[in-house]
Amino acid sequence: MNAVIDYINTNRDRYLSELKDYLAIPSVSALPQHAADVRRCAEWTADELRRVGLQNVKLIETPGNPVVYGDWLGAPGAPTILFYGHYDVQPVDPVELWTTPPFEATIRDGEIYARGAADDKGQIFMHFKAIEAHIKQTGKLPVNMKVVLEGEEEVGSENLDNVIKAHKAEFAADVLVISDSPMFDRGIPSICYGLRGLTYYQIDVRGTSSDLHSGSFGGAVANPAMALAQILAQMKDKGGRIKIPGFYDDVRPLNEQERSEFAKLPFNEKRYRKELGAPKLFGESGYSTLERVWGRPTFEVNGLLSGFTGEGAKTVIPAVAMAKVSMRLVPDQDPEKIGKLFEVHLNKIAPKTVEVKVTRMHGGKPWMTDFNSGYVQAAARAIEGAFGRTPVFTREGGSIPVVSTFQEELGLPTVLFGVGLPDENAHAPNEKLDVSNFHNGIIASALLYQEIGGANGKSAGELVSG
Repeated sequence: MNAVIDYINTNRDRYLSELKDYLAIPSVSALPQHAADVRRCAEWTADELRRVGLQNVKLIETPGNPVVYGDWLGAPGAPTILFYGHYDVQPVDPVELWTTPPFEATIRDGEIYARGAADDKGQIFMHFKAIEAHIKQTGKLPVNMKVVLEGEEEVGSENLDNVIKAHKAEFAADVLVISDSPMFDRGIPSICYGLRGLTYYQIDVRGTSSDLHSGSFGGAVANPAMALAQILAQMKDKGGRIKIPGFYDDVRPLNEQERSEFAKLPFNEKRYRKELGAPKLFGESGYSTLERVWGRPTFEVNGLLSGFTGEGAKTVIPAVAMAKVSMRLVPDQDPEKIGKLFEVHLNKIAPKTVEVKVTRMHGGKPWMTDFNSGYVQAAARAIEGAFGRTPVFTREGGSIPVVSTFQEELGLPTVLFGVGLPDENAHAPNEKLDVSNFHNGIIASALLYQEIGGANGKSAGELVSG
């Protein structure tokens, strides 16, 4: 491994230069005007997989954006890693809040700033370079490797489930590895063993056929903006508990070991609040902030639109109002069941003076693994080897819906192997990735392959069982 790590250290500057080229492609999957850029990014990604030494590289076409696939299967008897990531990125709005252009990667104070730096181009690129280092220095990998990279993660992975089902034999592996999550904090590497699920809706409320003069018609008809506000206000009580009947029926409680481990983590609520710019933290009563973010479900309003919002005054009763809402779910909640409970509750509390339309956008199941499993422990050893510190074990408030699909369709245990930071601004202006984490992540990835490949003397079956 010394030669592999030396190679990685020697090529640090080249890696950053190449990553900048990758980040320069505006592969925004949510915006139709970037469709050609997304396609170009898929082709660039495929070319990069070929450059680092993978074989059988191809684009798997879908009704949307292509999935990029490549493999290296020259380690008979060794375990097979299926590595998943995504090459699409979020929109950049509001662009005026970016200090430097979002697709011109810039390094400042040890951070590389660009859309996709942390989510997820920077984190998948470190695996490209780890693969390259092994193959360049030893002519092989210590494991069999299959790489699956999609271009629709940021818009709900609409086509990936069908791709997985259609390629089950081709994607067969022993373990799924994903690098699309943050570390616990700067200087505190972590292994994530749980993700929340998601169900996402749009609520449209209509009162009249057009906007009305609030003087001439105020008091004669219902105001859709007010009706929508009243609907949303009935979703949670003052203590932050969700009022949808049956919502908590399947929630797996946090066990005492988890709560004890969370409490030991160096989490400073005052600093957390200050960094967020919040006057006071708020959430479901009876739980700590980490417990609420990692292990409890939520109901959030993600967007509101109604009436006149320009400068000055315009006295109208809006004809329509719209809200986008999401519910983060925890084991063992099912997004389909929760969605139905939400719709029933919404229709029950909606006033008859307006028309209400509810549209489900997308969702995904929650996921959790045993952090004592052999694969997770192999990842912990790899991270300790690269970062010089034993990682802590955490859960994550976000969602990666495809994890459950890989588990259900291919039966794969999963290792989340992220090196981002909580302040990386993923999905926000000035997204960034710590440069030292990026380089250490390349080394950790190379060590992970060695650990899983049998350097620890354990078979794939032993790794699964721990």
